[in-house]
Amino acid sequence: MKRLRQIVTKAVVAKGKKRTEERVTLSPTNKPTSILGCWVINHTCSAKKVGKFVEVTGKFDVNVWYAYSNHSKTAVFSETVHYKDKVKLHYREGEISVGDDVRVRVLQEPNCIEAIISPCGTKFEIVVEREVIVEVMGETTICISVHPLDYEEDWSFKDESSSSSSSSSSSSSSSSSDGEGRYVLESSSFPDERPR
Repeated sequence: MKRLRQIVTKAVVAKGKKRTEERVTLSPTNKPTSILGCWVINHTCSAKKVGKFVEVTGKFDVNVWYAYSNHSKTAVFSETVHYKDKVKLHYREGEISVGDDVRVRVLQEPNCIEAIISPCGTKFEIVVEREVIVEVMGETTICISVHPLDYEEDWSFKDESSSSSSSSSSSSSSSSSDGEGRYVLESSSFPDERPR
């Protein structure tokens, strides 16, 4: 007889995703003539639930390689940028009470998509893109079907035919339950493996 059981477990109950383009203004030591390159490294972030949102706090380093003194010298300017993003949560089964167990995954590491010298001629304007997805864990109830240990699921088999002949010493085996959820292999015959 089939029975149902309810199991309380932890599962993902809410998710959120956010893509951000942020304009960062940097002030190098020297007045830049041109930008030769820009890259973003050393990104770290963490997340916590705040009301109906998840707050993602992080930082990364922006490095700008530039020329100055009328293109006669070059230097690399580096600065750490801090950010805080609010990610709205979406619930699969309506908003419920959940804990503070939050996970964050970075879909797009911070990356420079534009780097220019500001109109005043003394600063860098860097546009950085990033994207994260957050997951909130909470208790939920699942319902499962419980069957006896000797329950066998219905299978649909196609009839197969073979043109090769089988020898009389072929072995056949079947499995049976030992009553404790384990299966024991039962063999009707095996070839004689004794040395001759």
